[in-house]
Amino acid sequence: MQILLSLPAIVVSLFASSGPALADLKICNRMSYVVEAAIGIDDKAATATRGWFRIDPATCRVVVQGTLSADRILLNARALGVYGASPIPQNGSDMLCVAQDNFVIAAARQCRSGQTQAAFTQITPTRGDDGNLVAYLAEDSEYDDEQARLAGIQRLLVIAGFDAAPIDGVDGPKTQAALAAFLRSRGLSSDVVQTQDFFKIMVDAAQTPSASGLTWCNDTPHKIMAAVATDDGKAVTSRGWYRVDPGKCLHPDVTGQPKQVYSFAEAVDADNRTIKLKDKPLNWGGGKQLCTRETKFETNEQGDCANHGFATTGFAPVDMGGGGKTLRFAIP
Repeated sequence: MQILLSLPAIVVSLFASSGPALADLKICNRMSYVVEAAIGIDDKAATATRGWFRIDPATCRVVVQGTLSADRILLNARALGVYGASPIPQNGSDMLCVAQDNFVIAAARQCRSGQTQAAFTQITPTRGDDGNLVAYLAEDSEYDDEQARLAGIQRLLVIAGFDAAPIDGVDGPKTQAALAAFLRSRGLSSDVVQTQDFFKIMVDAAQTPSASGLTWCNDTPHKIMAAVATDDGKAVTSRGWYRVDPGKCLHPDVTGQPKQVYSFAEAVDADNRTIKLKDKPLNWGGGKQLCTRETKFETNEQGDCANHGFATTGFAPVDMGGGGKTLRFAIP
C-alpha cells in the first residue's frame, strides 16, 4: 500500500509494510530539492526526536542504525532555505520538538528554550532487498532517481541565475548549456557533476552574491524572512516567504527582465515572531505598499489587500542597474 500525504504540486510518498522494525532505517529522496529530515520515535509512551539529516536528490540516508524498537515512527522533512518557502507539506498530526541546528531531544513533547514544535507524520516504512527499512520522499512528478537528480540540478541552476527551465528532470541542450555556463563561472571541470559533493557546491553557489539578479545576504544573528515583488509593466506580483539563514545569502527567483523590483525582509525568532529593537520591528522595507500574508503567498492583486485576505507591507525599490544587486541585511 502507498500512503500519500499531499498538498498541491508536492507529495510525501511513504511505502508501507507490516513487518517489525528490526533493521537500519533509511530515508530516500526522490524530490528535486535538497532536504533535511527529522525523525520521531514513539516507544513505551516516551517520544524522542533527532535531526537534521541532509539528503540530496536521488540519495538515501540512514537515520537509525541497528535494531529499532518503536511503537511508532514519525517523520518531518523540510527543504533547505535556499529554495524559499518550503514546498514540502507540514501537515502531520503529531507536534514534536525540534531545534534549528542538529539535535537529539529525549522528551520531545515538551519543548524547552531553543526548541520549537513541528508537525510530524507517522510512517510505516517498507523492507528493502537488503533487509533494511526505507521510506521515500517524492514529488507528484514521480521522478525516478535519475530524473530527481537532474531536476534537482535544474532547480539550483535557476536559483543561481542560469536558465535551465523548465524544471522537469529531462535532459536537453538548454539544461546542458546552463550547466556548462555554471561550471565555467566557478572554474569547475565537468567531472565534478558526478561527485557526491556536487549538490553542496551548487547550494553554496546559490548562497553567495551573484553578478546577475537579486541577492539577499543576512549579516545578522537572526533568521530573516524576505519577500520580493516585480513589476513587468502590466502588473506587480509579490511573492514570499524566503528564509535567509544567518551568515547566508539567497537568490529569489526573479525571472525575465522586470521594469522594477521591490524587496521586503524582517528578522524573526525561533517561533517566527518579528524581532524588535527599541520596540520597533527589525525589518528592511520602504514606501511601496504591496500585499503579503503570514504564510507562503504569490499575488498580483495589489489593490485593497485586506479584502483579498492579505496585509499591506512597505517594500523598498531595488535598483537593478548593472545587471545585479546584493542587499545586505545588518542590525543598525
